[in-house]
Amino acid sequence: MSGSVYGGDEVGAVCFDIGSHTVRAGFAGEDAPKANIPTHMLTGDDNTKYHIGTNALSYPREKAEVVMPLKDGMIENWEQCEAMLDYVYSKCLSVDSAEHPVMMSEVAWNRPAIRHKTCEMMFEKYNVPAFFLCKNAVLAAFASGRSTALVLDTGSVQTTAIPVHDGYVLQHGIVKSPLAGNFLAAQMREHLKEQNVEVVPTYKIASKEPVKEGEPPKWVAKKNLPAVSSSYHNYMVDCVIEDLMQHVLQVHDRPASDEDLNMIPANIFEFPNGYNAMFGAERFKIPEPLFDPIGTNLRILGGDMLAMQHVVSSSISMCDVDVRPSLWSNIILAGGTTLMSGFSERLTTECTAKTTSSMKVKVVTGGNTSDRIFSAWVGASILASLGNFQELWISKQEYEEEGKLVVDRKCP
Repeated sequence: MSGSVYGGDEVGAVCFDIGSHTVRAGFAGEDAPKANIPTHMLTGDDNTKYHIGTNALSYPREKAEVVMPLKDGMIENWEQCEAMLDYVYSKCLSVDSAEHPVMMSEVAWNRPAIRHKTCEMMFEKYNVPAFFLCKNAVLAAFASGRSTALVLDTGSVQTTAIPVHDGYVLQHGIVKSPLAGNFLAAQMREHLKEQNVEVVPTYKIASKEPVKEGEPPKWVAKKNLPAVSSSYHNYMVDCVIEDLMQHVLQVHDRPASDEDLNMIPANIFEFPNGYNAMFGAERFKIPEPLFDPIGTNLRILGGDMLAMQHVVSSSISMCDVDVRPSLWSNIILAGGTTLMSGFSERLTTECTAKTTSSMKVKVVTGGNTSDRIFSAWVGASILASLGNFQELWISKQEYEEEGKLVVDRKCP
């Protein structure tokens, strides 16, 4: 059976990009995913195994635990993964999985056993007519119109630099660092603790009254709240801190002294319980370890704390000399943490300082925020809709003839 039957406008492929923070899903050929839901989910009772989606997570349930199917970007819990896919198919896309080919992203370090099981799951459980598995770094590069690039992905769990050459990941050049969104959230929690600011999550609040900056909050707690698990409470607190970081954190365009930072105007953030807090120099101090972990007084230590520019330079230095100029001039940013104001400018400054004057350094940021958040999904959407890609699908017939190992031959 020819792969060409999967092309055309009538039956579009479904594209999945499953990340550690959110799951993106939608139809090939579209500009943005139809679904962008949390990867985390709540455990349920026998009738409802899992509660999935933003609204479901916002509703406190008796002792329900917050879980997620991924670990280090790879699928670890298959039951939870299938529950997530079931939800997306039925609630978000409202389509029959047997009628649409599936393009799915994967991390560059995905294990063969997981790739095989993913292929098996899509054909056996979801009965898809065709399937393809592609590295998310390759898709991010493809979304920006490049086949050779260095993809710097700074998400929630970690930062990775992945070199891509002619559409293939150079595995020996992959470099990781734990300096990412979760690290910044931990830094912010420590700062709030030092300032004696209690973060009250939204699910606890029935009503609040407006107060001036510095005044104690005036709010009323909800009555008859169920006894929630600590994982649920911590997750809801993390949601508040994530919102806070998006509003106040900013990267300085160069290493700055405390005196310089103290001259910067402060921002006000209102917490869910109505408390208003001012954030001044800490707006820049908290994200500064991303670029200067050694010179910054880190509150949390552990792992290889490589700064962003060192992750980039280390990755490029592991590649062949002939490829390095193309990588330096095509540094693609991906991941929500890179959306902080000043991130790309600071990275350009730091990377330029690490290269010779003859080397051109260019950081590619995309036209809008969705280009960075959804970069892998957008790449999948473009790739799966191309006419000359249609022969590359793993067809149902090929799977039945060769089994799950066919993914090794057809999906590099």
